[in-house]
Amino acid sequence: MFVLVNLKAYDCDPVQIATAAADVADDSGVRVGVAPQAAAIDAVADTGVETWAQHVSPVEHGSHTGTIHADAAAAAGAEGTLLNHSERRLKLADIDASIDAAKRADLEICACANNPDQIAAVTALGPDSVAVEPPELIGTGTPVSQADPEIVEGAVAAAADVDPSVDVYCGAGISTGEDVVAAGELGATGVLLASGVAKADDPEAALWDLVSEL
Repeated sequence: MFVLVNLKAYDCDPVQIATAAADVADDSGVRVGVAPQAAAIDAVADTGVETWAQHVSPVEHGSHTGTIHADAAAAAGAEGTLLNHSERRLKLADIDASIDAAKRADLEICACANNPDQIAAVTALGPDSVAVEPPELIGTGTPVSQADPEIVEGAVAAAADVDPSVDVYCGAGISTGEDVVAAGELGATGVLLASGVAKADDPEAALWDLVSEL
């Protein structure tokens, strides 16, 4: 099970959280990653935690002001990238181009989508994993595995129909170890979460709770 923590643009200390995540991963044996703001990728990577970019742009080298170039993210220490998160939606053609850019930079790729039909579409573009995350549940503390388990099961089936090698992660509302276990029981091989750690009073304790039942 992979636990990927997206720090979004929350007012938190990315290095403190990354250090805690690295310790939890080392001590528990559970794979844990952290996706900070682009400006903090290098500092987070220096902690030794598996570091992800929150997004990379569908561009090659050239005159593209304000973009996040995949090579630059990788050079800063990113090992993977999220694409098409509900808060950073892309057109299908741009998802395809961003996947190509990430592959050129040897980044692991997780493409997000809202429902099983969209999961099938992004799976066909060749990411390493996909994450199903109904936007109405993001940040609510109500996990999709509890609110609508059929979406998770449907996403797992949809991805398998297109490419069985693509992992399926469960996002939206994940905040406890019970949520992580429930996601696994529905067929997910990882979870994508944010506020449950980034906004926690004690991020390390929140991380330990997430991996406690694995």
